[in-house]
This record gives sequence, C-alpha cells and structure tokens, in this order.
Amino acid sequence: MSAFANRVVVVTGASSGIGAATARACAASGMRVVLVARRADRLRKVADACEDAGGKAHALAIDVAAAGASEEILAHAVSAFGRVDVVFANAGYGTRAGLIDMSERDLRAMFDVNFFAALSLCRAAARRWIAAGQPGHLIMSSSCIGKFPLAYHGAYCATKASQAMACAALRAELQSHRIAVSSVHPITTKTEFFVESDRRSGAGDSTTEVPDHAPSFLVQSPERVAAAVVRCMHRPVPEVWTSSLVRLSAALFTAWPWLLHQVLDRQAVMERDQDERRLRADSAKR
Repeated sequence: MSAFANRVVVVTGASSGIGAATARACAASGMRVVLVARRADRLRKVADACEDAGGKAHALAIDVAAAGASEEILAHAVSAFGRVDVVFANAGYGTRAGLIDMSERDLRAMFDVNFFAALSLCRAAARRWIAAGQPGHLIMSSSCIGKFPLAYHGAYCATKASQAMACAALRAELQSHRIAVSSVHPITTKTEFFVESDRRSGAGDSTTEVPDHAPSFLVQSPERVAAAVVRCMHRPVPEVWTSSLVRLSAALFTAWPWLLHQVLDRQAVMERDQDERRLRADSAKR
C-alpha cells in the first residue's frame, strides 16, 4: 500500500492542465483528492478520472478569489474526508499584455487569483494545522518565470515571483511547526493556459497550446509537472524544478543581469513580430 494512502490533498485549479494532472497522479498514489475550480462540469470529469485511477475525489465549484473561499474550501475538505494533509495552490491565469496597457482592474484581478487567493488558502491551512498540532505541506504552483520575467507577460511574472518569495518566507516561518512549504517552477507546459491568455488579451480564438517561438526542448506535458509535484509530496523540497537547464538559466540571469536583458530584448521583438503577423492574418481574412 502507498505511504500516501488516505492522505487528503486539496488541489485548486483542478479542472484542467497541471491541476487536473496532479489530481489524477495523487489519486493514483492512493490519496483522497479535493478538487477545486470554477467549472463544475470539468471538475466532475476530473473526479471520475481520479476514481478510475483508484482514488477518491470530491469536487467543489468555487471562485478561489471570492470572499471566504479559503475557509469554505478547507471546511469542504474536512467534511468530505475528515482532514487536510496537503494544499496545492495551483489556480491561476495569465494574459499577454504590456504592463502599461493593462487596466488597474485587470492587474489587481490577476493578483487576487494568482497570489492573494493562493496565499490566503495556505495561511488558513497552516493556522488549522498549528492549532491542531498537525504537520502539513503547502505547495504553490509558481513558474520558472517567477524567477525571471518575460516581456508582455510582466503581470503574470510578478504574481509568480510573489508566490515564490512568499513560499520561501513561509518555509522558514513554519518549519518549527512541522509544516513543509514548496514552490513549483514549471517551464512551458502544454495546457489551455496560452489559449486563455490569448483570449484574454484579445488575440482571437487561438487553439495554440504553446507559443509559436517556444523550442520543443523547453515544452513539457502537465503529467511531467504532476509527477514532480507528487514526488515533492513524498519528500518535500523548498523548490521543484522540472528543467535543470532553465533552473541554471535562472541562476545565470541572477548572476549576470545583462544576459537577462539581452534575452528579454530579443523576446520582446519576437512578441511584436507575432502581433504583426496576427494583424496581417486578420486583415487578410477581412
């Protein structure tokens, strides 16, 4: 029997992508999974997949950024399974837009979902564990670009950098309570993230799961990220990286900022070229 049999994990953003893949992987390892997202129909399908994998799952359709959502999520988990052992705060979204072009409302909304909702859920879980004298594990789904930015994705990068910094501080603050804290730093992953990002930025009805300029060796499946997250649940580490090459790149960018800015300048040009190609294609259709 798995060492994780009957442990309870809460996964937000569980209706697709990394969240859904992680939920299925947790279920396959014997964990009981609480699935959290807004889309009830998709959550039901993921719950069925978890149970087909041999686990147990309960779904809660809720906006993680809504007032009182964190306590409602944890209360639901306790009601369904009696306890919570692990929280994987994965819900989040991005948009492709320049920082000066985003409205204040849109910028704050992204921080509300990506950062404040994740931190709220982790804080609420930690307080419950401390009060009960129970160990636990908090995990936030950050990103490799939480360590270095990309042009026209600055808002998303900022939310992910905030997650990474919060996790590092929480880990130090909570270690005496036997609460582990980890941040996850995936690279480009084949999910609907970029489809939704294009939709939010007004780039049309894109079906592209990865950017046109992303090299294949820097693209991975959500299942690869999920496997890394489950390994971290078994043996907690402060940071989970799914690409040694990108982790090394992040270290080099920190050591030599001029190198980062050279890469950023080139990436910004590619983004602008992509915009021009889209505009020409739209004009040709009209």
